[in-house]
Amino acid sequence: MHSTRRVGRRAVLGAGFAASVASLGACGDDPAPTASSGPSAPAEAGPDAVAAGAVTDGQGGVAGLGPSGSASAAANGQILSAPYSGKLVDTLKHYLVPTTENPKHPGYAGAVVLVNVGGRVTTHAAVGDALRYGAGPVELAPKSRVAMRPDSIFDVASVTKVYTTILALQQVDRGKLDLAAPVSSYLPAFTGPGKDAVTVQMLLTHTSGLPVGPSIPETSKRPDVAARWEYIVSTPLADGVAPGTLFRYTSLGLLLTQQILEKLTGKPLEQQVKTELTGPLGLRDTGFKPLGWLSAADRAARLVATDARTSRGLLRGTVHDDICNVLGGVAGSAGMFTTAADLSVLGLMFLGGGQVNGKRILAEATVRNALTNKNSGLPATDVDRPARTSTHGIGLEIDQPWFMGRLAGSGAYGHTGFTGCELVVDPKRSLVLVLLTNRAHPNWSWANPDPTRVAVANVIADAG
Repeated sequence: MHSTRRVGRRAVLGAGFAASVASLGACGDDPAPTASSGPSAPAEAGPDAVAAGAVTDGQGGVAGLGPSGSASAAANGQILSAPYSGKLVDTLKHYLVPTTENPKHPGYAGAVVLVNVGGRVTTHAAVGDALRYGAGPVELAPKSRVAMRPDSIFDVASVTKVYTTILALQQVDRGKLDLAAPVSSYLPAFTGPGKDAVTVQMLLTHTSGLPVGPSIPETSKRPDVAARWEYIVSTPLADGVAPGTLFRYTSLGLLLTQQILEKLTGKPLEQQVKTELTGPLGLRDTGFKPLGWLSAADRAARLVATDARTSRGLLRGTVHDDICNVLGGVAGSAGMFTTAADLSVLGLMFLGGGQVNGKRILAEATVRNALTNKNSGLPATDVDRPARTSTHGIGLEIDQPWFMGRLAGSGAYGHTGFTGCELVVDPKRSLVLVLLTNRAHPNWSWANPDPTRVAVANVIADAG
């Protein structure tokens, strides 16, 4: 029998914040920019990409699949070519101010939406501000704010888990990782009562029996990153929860997956992302620790701010997630920064059965398996979202109305991020939806991101 005690992620973050704030401040500095620290240089857009309607970022990198013509692209880079485009923009603007759902604060300072249908971008629009508040938080004068752009770069928080999942599935394709194998066969230090029964697949389907996440104060007080990883791997299972009996969303599963991947490949996760994903796919604007690879101009104009009230001051280009921060800014569960266009390419890759822009990233059979519900019949617990179900593939949520709205129900899949970001893929409509907001700016507790997610999805679903 599993315990009925439920702990939400907001509660975990809130409880750990005060105790960990001093140590977090000591670990938040980002390195100075270097020529070699950013995403790998992309491959040039080849004939397959051009034939599919790919557009570039102006520097030779594939930025995603665009519309067949340029007439629908506005001078500011926005694309509003679908009948529902205007309504999507109006919906995003609706949450720039307090609403009946959230009467005390705006839903976010700004947002970007991208919709790709059948390999063509039908909507790509930005509203509001990428930076509206300074540390404190203090609302900035209009002249000091930074407007949101379609190519703004966001901290996508737990959407990072999709990247880690893809890397794990690549190792499955190569015969180096067995999803059915015990985690302890790859990580001998993963020991303790019940932990021998935890498989790699359980890490990726959130059925391992592990708690919601590692303790922030306990992790951060360890003297260095190596000691923090040792503490994370040693985390015991939650009281009364047997592996494989309950869905409970946890960051620990993808943190442990990162450790497995680094042991299998001998390469840090950051390098794996560059060589296996961002390089082959030509994603110039995706990577960990963007202050190390963005130009000064892009840092000023394109980086989206998150929290403005922490001991680390205003977070803009520095990861919001506290655990990722004390691990040096790279984690299998959080830390990725990207744009709507770059993130949409991952959705297109899944729609393409593991292939996009002429590049095969995963075997088609591997993708099919990953998009099959692995948690049939299991109960789910989520104190913040009681309607959440256990339906989950390998690393991806399936048919979850709490963020997919009426797009859910026909095999839609995707993932969300705590900072207000999401990726949704609807295979029935050949559709990829990316919604990026900065609802954690200046304070994540100001607004629930789910009403916006549902409203945006419903506009598209109702359009047919």
